[in-house]
Amino acid sequence: MDDVTDKRGAAVVVQPGEAASYWQPVPANGHSDIHITPEMTGSPTLSMGIQTIAPGCFIREHWHDRNEELLHFIQGSGTAYLDGVAHPIRPGTTIYVGPWRKHRFVNEGPDEMRMLWVLSPPGLEHFFAGIGRPRQPGEPAPAPFPRPADVAEIERRTVFAGLDGTSSGQGR
Repeated sequence: MDDVTDKRGAAVVVQPGEAASYWQPVPANGHSDIHITPEMTGSPTLSMGIQTIAPGCFIREHWHDRNEELLHFIQGSGTAYLDGVAHPIRPGTTIYVGPWRKHRFVNEGPDEMRMLWVLSPPGLEHFFAGIGRPRQPGEPAPAPFPRPADVAEIERRTVFAGLDGTSSGQGR
């Protein structure tokens, strides 16, 4: 039994309202809640959260040089653009995006769009914290605010890369 006990990974439970949460700047607006990070699990393989995109807003076209991204849409409707090809989004839509694949998500519905994201290797959680503003559950949304002036540097040190290995300049 000791051999098995020594090899077990962490078990982490995050209850509603316990996740770190950040208001997001234009053009996505909304917020991102960070549910699982390597710091919480001790595992360097993934991070996970839920991003909420305000009605009429979008996640800019971007790509990751080394990350795989798994997205599952749980609320709202819109369009996903994968390498320029449009795909409808509705609750229950699941999308896998591999490295260097361009992707963009547009909330075309009247309600918030919510998606669960998993990123491997992790890092998206650091991007959301770097460009966002801390959020407390239940507080009203702030007026739309711009991305920080150093967004390209934040992208470069987290999970966004351009086709030439520099920042894509097109993060969420």
